[in-house]
Amino acid sequence: MTIALTGATGFVGQAVVDEAVSRALPVKALTRRAKADTAGIAWVTGTLADDRALATLVAGTAAVIHVAGLTNASDPAAFEAANVSGTQGVIAAIRAARVKRLVFVSSLSAREPGLSAYGASKARAEALVEASGLDWTIVRPPGVYGPRDVDYFEMFRSARLGFVPLPPRGASSLIHVADLARLLLDLVDAPPALVRKRVFEPDDGREGGWSHRELAAAIGTAVGRRVFAPQLPRGLMLAGARIDRLLRGDKARLTPDRVGYMAHPNWVASSGKAVPRAVWQPQIAGEQGLAATARWYREAGWL
Repeated sequence: MTIALTGATGFVGQAVVDEAVSRALPVKALTRRAKADTAGIAWVTGTLADDRALATLVAGTAAVIHVAGLTNASDPAAFEAANVSGTQGVIAAIRAARVKRLVFVSSLSAREPGLSAYGASKARAEALVEASGLDWTIVRPPGVYGPRDVDYFEMFRSARLGFVPLPPRGASSLIHVADLARLLLDLVDAPPALVRKRVFEPDDGREGGWSHRELAAAIGTAVGRRVFAPQLPRGLMLAGARIDRLLRGDKARLTPDRVGYMAHPNWVASSGKAVPRAVWQPQIAGEQGLAATARWYREAGWL
């Protein structure tokens, strides 16, 4: 059974490739830059805007895992092209190839599309998937962390200095990227009655998620520091986004759009949308995963 994978060179996609290789599961993977095929991985050069590349990608596959998407942009309009039009192109290619199974990676931000352009684009992409007529499953990951991640790395680097600025009071769920990769592959051939046309919100198994202060303290422990973690008002976060834009330009990690959903108090995965335990369960608890991630950052020279 060959799986088609978009976003294969990104943070989550690389983890899916690693897990597929460990399972000896053949994958056709989309890449912007040409790559030589490796054991079990056939690379297809192209983008989500390239209809020919998408047709090549999905041809002869049993299912598609659509991970690719834009999570951060200085121009909010860019989310529409990447996340909405890109998903539309993937669906068209799947239908033309008469492939039935689609696992779509969305985001918890789709629950509150009015908070950010990113969340709105993911909500619109979900609507396209639900109307596609395919055998679909939607996965809304919470905060995804682990080796190679650049977003949570900002908190680890800050924690090394003993200071972690936080959004206003709230809580969120987490999931280690390796657990998410296992889930996406497990969903491909899971019993249809359990996963077909379902929206799932997986997490690390921590009931009620992590308060922002708890997460900052746990990251501090992972890097061996006690941290001061003030909770910043939305206005100050927006000022920080403007400073980040001045310092890093289009590569800024904190944008006004991100502030829109970061300031929301509840990004805890819904127990009503939990993945059935017969299909998948998380294996990496938060404290364990955060400690392992800190070790990876140190060994890779990031910290």
